[in-house]
Amino acid sequence: MPQNLNMFSLEGKTALVTGANTGLGQGICAAYAGAGANVIGVARRSCQETADKITAIGGNFTELIADLSDINVIPHIVEEAGKAYGRVDILVNNAGIIKRCDAVDVTMEDWDAVINLNEKMVFFLSQAFAKGWAADNKGGKIINIASMLSYQGGIRVPSYTASKSAVMGLTRALANEWARYNINVNAIAPGYMATNNTQNLRSDEQRSDEILSRIPAGRWGTPEDITGAAIFLASDAAAYVHGFTLAVDGGWLAR
Repeated sequence: MPQNLNMFSLEGKTALVTGANTGLGQGICAAYAGAGANVIGVARRSCQETADKITAIGGNFTELIADLSDINVIPHIVEEAGKAYGRVDILVNNAGIIKRCDAVDVTMEDWDAVINLNEKMVFFLSQAFAKGWAADNKGGKIINIASMLSYQGGIRVPSYTASKSAVMGLTRALANEWARYNINVNAIAPGYMATNNTQNLRSDEQRSDEILSRIPAGRWGTPEDITGAAIFLASDAAAYVHGFTLAVDGGWLAR
């Protein structure tokens, strides 16, 4: 590898990615394995498809089944991750859910479900790993998955918008406190991606056409589209990047 590209290598690192069984999480897992990292995929369901993709390229992958809607599972995640490959160097808070509903009809149950996973888990899982990183003084990388709705209000997704706005704010707040420990906290804000979360939108021809008409790139994004940003923020190349949310949106925000 040319010397100036070594800074993008994740060789010898271990990354833990939540929501690893499908979509963006699966894409990030495969990208990290391809860049040389050991990968721990956390999800509520089997990550076998992700494991198969990584095995096919000769990478190392460990599945960790956990219900991320409950923060009480965090000590188990930290312990099992340590058993898998030793120290975790990179945390990607990707797992999330969306509940579509008119604001006047949102239930407290649905509101709490979204906030607990998309916001509360992001903070407390980050906190758990940051404590260890600050103690051993070796630093670490936290990459949160934000959203276009970290910037905008959206329609019929008030809890999701609230949670993703919080993710952007938390990214800045945690960077302010943890940068001195050599912990980089940043985020990626994917644009409109062809994943499970957007299946209903893509199935609605009128809504899909409205969305596509605003994307300068002229297409929905794919999990592969964010892998470059994910590798960059996890690598030594981003050593002086703190508290920033990088939009990977096909130009949506520029429109």
